[in-house]
Amino acid sequence: MEPELYFPSPALCSTKWWSTETVAVVTGGNRGIGFALVKRLAELGLNVVLTARNNQNGEAAMENLRAQGLAQNIHFLQLDVSDPASITAFASSFKAQFGPTLDILVNNAGVSFNDLNENSVDHAESVIKTNFYGPKLLIEALLPLFRSSSSFGTRILNVSSRLGSLNKMRNAEMKRVLESDELSEEEIEGVVRMFLSDVRKGTWKSKGWPSYWTDYAVSKLALNAYSKVLAKRSNSNSYGLSVNCFCPGFTQTPMTNGKGTHSAAYAADLAATLALLPPCHLPTGKFFLLRKNSNVLGAASKL
Repeated sequence: MEPELYFPSPALCSTKWWSTETVAVVTGGNRGIGFALVKRLAELGLNVVLTARNNQNGEAAMENLRAQGLAQNIHFLQLDVSDPASITAFASSFKAQFGPTLDILVNNAGVSFNDLNENSVDHAESVIKTNFYGPKLLIEALLPLFRSSSSFGTRILNVSSRLGSLNKMRNAEMKRVLESDELSEEEIEGVVRMFLSDVRKGTWKSKGWPSYWTDYAVSKLALNAYSKVLAKRSNSNSYGLSVNCFCPGFTQTPMTNGKGTHSAAYAADLAATLALLPPCHLPTGKFFLLRKNSNVLGAASKL
């Protein structure tokens, strides 16, 4: 099936529903797109929780924000999404400080150990742990803390990549599993385990996995698939939760060594637009991307 495209109207995106009581968490908020998004959400008047892997990076980011006069609505909590114990501690700290008042979660933290012209799977375990299992475990830990009384809809926006699109998958069997409308979390994790097994055996090149930034692509493929499953599950229960993915495109960040077609601030502005869509026009299970050679956002319904 061809992807169904969704284009949020600029007029709709400018409709303000949030207030200073609205709480947003941004992971990996100390640099790049995450830092720019923390700034943008604070400028728009939200209460923002900035997370960073360690205290040193987080405090440096907060000092930067204080120098810009933006820190009054921003709070730092340490979080290493690659560490399950850190996720548990973060959820406990958030609950103690804010209670069950989470409105928006942006899973932005991620890693890649490839450069633009290299493809290596030497760090595949770390990439999968950070980019897939990290967001998944964090979402599961924070689900009880989303604001249950919200009339505006609570939201998860997973920063992903078009490299995780199903059309990048050359392994027909794994692609068939991930395309299924009855896809389960167990099946997604089975695909991830199969990939890591092929990496350990040295057979990953011949098994049809994505050919560019392979481990990063598989991690985002799994994240997209999990987002689809979670969106479907949340659509039929009492969470009132919207779950979408966003590909910021080739952005100038430390991950790309400063190369890219646009700035982190530009990508963050688009992410803020998506995270703050009015409730009556808030989709779920969509994959938003910055279309090539265009300033238009589109979203494929098939993640």
